Amino acid sequence: MLVIANWKAYVEDFAKAKELLAASKKASRRSSCDIVLAPPAPFLSALALGNKSAVAFSAQDVSYTEGGAKTGETTALMYQTAGATYAIIGHSERREAGDTDAIVAKKLSHALAHGLTPILCVGERERDSDGRYLSFVREQITAACAPFTTKERAQIIVAYEPLWAIGKTADHAIGPNDLAEMVLYVRKVLSELLSGKNARHSLVLYGGSVEPTNVRELAHASQVDGFLVGHDSAIREDFVKLIKELS
Repeated sequence: MLVIANWKAYVEDFAKAKELLAASKKASRRSSCDIVLAPPAPFLSALALGNKSAVAFSAQDVSYTEGGAKTGETTALMYQTAGATYAIIGHSERREAGDTDAIVAKKLSHALAHGLTPILCVGERERDSDGRYLSFVREQITAACAPFTTKERAQIIVAYEPLWAIGKTADHAIGPNDLAEMVLYVRKVLSELLSGKNARHSLVLYGGSVEPTNVRELAHASQVDGFLVGHDSAIREDFVKLIKELS
């Protein structure tokens, strides 16, 4: 299991960030999970540089620019230099802030160019009975991957995050059977974009109201490769419990 802890802006105090890192290091030693922390940008280098544990680090986003006269932007190269090895791109909260499919593709390009493994977030706003949400998810994946070679596409991790499940409780998360269907569907879309063995090795994650109470059932019933965890990843006790449930 690959578990990405997206702290978002829940962690505003560096002391809390250090506590979460210490707890994640301890949990990783007792678990078979690969843990990746995505702290706020100002904390990343202080946490990541000199880190000797198995815990890895991710950017929460990358700039669509390559540097220069762009006040306030944080580029992929900056994150790579700061110690990140992953980058979350296309998160629904960034799309709400204006990231189009074209911008998402550009951010993916910058991440790949600087050795960051992109975590591409996709997901529908609502689930209709006619299955139009499937076409929407397909469009998001294909639009993001279109500019890239098969080799580059194979490096992209897809995180399925339905907007209707984000920021709620486990009661609002997707059910195990529905998640199993979506994981299969995403893999089918990826198989059309990749060749043979590359498609089989592509990782598919789930995010959206993932908690210790539902993560084990979702994992065992769906063949998902891991989770992108939001709110509960910023609560030390809950995140440690969640990792234990997957161990």
